[in-house]
Amino acid sequence: MPRRRIGFWYRFAAVLCKPPLVVLIKRDWRGMEHIPAEGGFITVVNHNSHVDPFAYAHYQYNTGRVPRFLAKSGLFKKGFVGAAMRGTGQIPVYRESTDALSAFRAAIDAVERGECVAFYPEGTLTRDPNGWPMTGKTGAARVALQTKCPVVPVAQWGANELLPPYAKKPHLFPRKTHRVLAGPPVDLSHFYDREMTPELLKEATEVLMAAVTRLLEEIRGERAPETPYDPRRERIEQRRRTQAQAGRDRERFEVQSGEEQETGS
Repeated sequence: MPRRRIGFWYRFAAVLCKPPLVVLIKRDWRGMEHIPAEGGFITVVNHNSHVDPFAYAHYQYNTGRVPRFLAKSGLFKKGFVGAAMRGTGQIPVYRESTDALSAFRAAIDAVERGECVAFYPEGTLTRDPNGWPMTGKTGAARVALQTKCPVVPVAQWGANELLPPYAKKPHLFPRKTHRVLAGPPVDLSHFYDREMTPELLKEATEVLMAAVTRLLEEIRGERAPETPYDPRRERIEQRRRTQAQAGRDRERFEVQSGEEQETGS
């Protein structure tokens, strides 16, 4: 299937965004040979800065296969932002859908048309204290298993040094280096033609996240934690700690009240 031409809107966005990116960050980009020249495919990318979608888009733009990012469907409806989102071929996600597969219908259609759909499977900026990928959500695996398209893992590092997660001000000096490493497509064939249960999707997602994490280990020259940071597990643990602390505070208050009553008598 032929690849879609880049188009006016994407070229216009490149004209606006590339000059400041070139000025602000140096580039160490590898693995472009793993980006398919033709046909639909998915990339799964780690997310550690509000800047990295622009930096990563710059990387993939230079391969000639522009990424179509997922975004809330409401962003496509009005004004200049909506026109730009539609014009650059970004992918609306219909989160109001009660059918999980239908929520990603536009992404499936884009892959089947020969597009590249870029997924941030973590769903948000990583909350891992050291910037490693968190556990992933299952959307990328769901689309991959539905379409049986190539899934290219990509790791990036450096945009987070320019603008750390949840920071308000960039660290402009010294000039940072944006490092990107794309790997060969992940083999998910052993998941094909099986019932798409939550367990199957979770297992496939773990395979994808492990591939991204291995690439990031290569970029950073470090080992990632054995167990990825899990926001859901952390929320549960935080509630337990809060409840335990509340229980200790209540016991302390009761003891103090009892002592005061004894003293008063």
